[in-house]
Amino acid sequence: MAKTRTKYVCTNCGRQTPRYMGRCPNCGEYNTMVEEVEEISRASNARTRPAVSIPGNTPQRLSEISSDVGERLFVPVEEFSRVLGGGIVPGSIILIGGEPGIGKSTLILQLCTMLAEQLGNVLYVSGEESTRQIKMRADRLGVAAESLYLLTETNLGNIFEHVQQLNPTILVIDSIQTTYIDEIESSPGSVTQVRECASRLQSLAKSSGTCVFLIGHVTKEGSIAGPRVLEHIVDTVLYLEGDQFQSFRLLRSVKNRFGATSEVGVFEMQQRGMIEVPNPSEAFLAERVVNAPGSAIAVTMEGTRPLLVEMQALTSPTSFGNPRRTPNGVDFNRLLLISAVMSKRVGLKLHEQDIFVNVIGGLKVSEPASDLAMAMAMASSYYDTAIPADLVMIGEIGLSGELRAVGQISARLNEAAKIGFKRALLPRMRRKPDDVPPGIELISVRSVADALRVAVPRE
Repeated sequence: MAKTRTKYVCTNCGRQTPRYMGRCPNCGEYNTMVEEVEEISRASNARTRPAVSIPGNTPQRLSEISSDVGERLFVPVEEFSRVLGGGIVPGSIILIGGEPGIGKSTLILQLCTMLAEQLGNVLYVSGEESTRQIKMRADRLGVAAESLYLLTETNLGNIFEHVQQLNPTILVIDSIQTTYIDEIESSPGSVTQVRECASRLQSLAKSSGTCVFLIGHVTKEGSIAGPRVLEHIVDTVLYLEGDQFQSFRLLRSVKNRFGATSEVGVFEMQQRGMIEVPNPSEAFLAERVVNAPGSAIAVTMEGTRPLLVEMQALTSPTSFGNPRRTPNGVDFNRLLLISAVMSKRVGLKLHEQDIFVNVIGGLKVSEPASDLAMAMAMASSYYDTAIPADLVMIGEIGLSGELRAVGQISARLNEAAKIGFKRALLPRMRRKPDDVPPGIELISVRSVADALRVAVPRE
């Protein structure tokens, strides 16, 4: 008779311990250790299992192995195709995460409808909604396809039986946390269930060529719920981000074995579903108020795509002993760093000011190339002087107040020129950037103090 053993597994890093611990000794996170019960049989003990060779699996020379992944499946949604690296690779497994209500199921249902018309059978398996609810959403979105099949099921064995009957090109599991295997006693969503379900779905994808989409829940910190090994099993990890009070949504790739990481696709949530935004820079600047103090334009890179975003800052005399620093869309520690540099190196008395920084459109900007725009927006609000409307800013700020160069300058300048900007404020570099677009003037400065004299002119 098989024995059972209880162990505790960290859902963040996968560390296993024989007893419960409030804090994981490996990653240092609190309250991440969950109980897991496994069966141990002498026959299945790995230490007594003899070494065997897998038939047909022999070492091959690197030069003899083909690097061709095969023809990708065409994705009719261009923004989604960009994030995947140019299309869907047959036999790949893709994980999509996002906050509740952000639009994951809506986007996947629209994509499945288009793929069913183009590729044939598509099976959409939901463990949280009935087929009637999914049909109501499809009617609201105005989408339909004869080859799209809906199924409400959480037992993975039953799902595999339907997959064998339909032989779909695309399989969607919504969500992986609701799926379970009969042989495992733990409840759905546990570490063991999520890991084993993902492993079997991976084997299905690799053996049959079916592309599998997994929709995953996220924790309150924003990471995908379940064991960290889930993100290692899949080929691609996508996050759907955005402010629920804004209409824009960003589909970001954080892992992609068949394309570039950190690639971004931009969508807009409307009544008829998720509509792709082909020119996001123009959309983000559509409501910009020209010649308003505290507004600066930054050029950031999201993967291989340059984006122009408006950064707004507001400084006001504080009413408290400690001035407030309130960021929205930028890192809090980055805001503290920039405000300290502006106080020490430029002489702005920001220690007497509350500072509020906001990135328009619900975006989250983490690239250091946006430092200069943030600093100039704060100075513009402090002096109540508008930044020239035709000026964009690119550059990272160091602790000594110097400006540091960033990469992909040519792509950033081309995007700025396409929108209509005439001047670009950037760090002084050893050589002039290649492929500078005509009609845009480059203003090179060494320090943030020099940049202040150009961006915030004062009498």
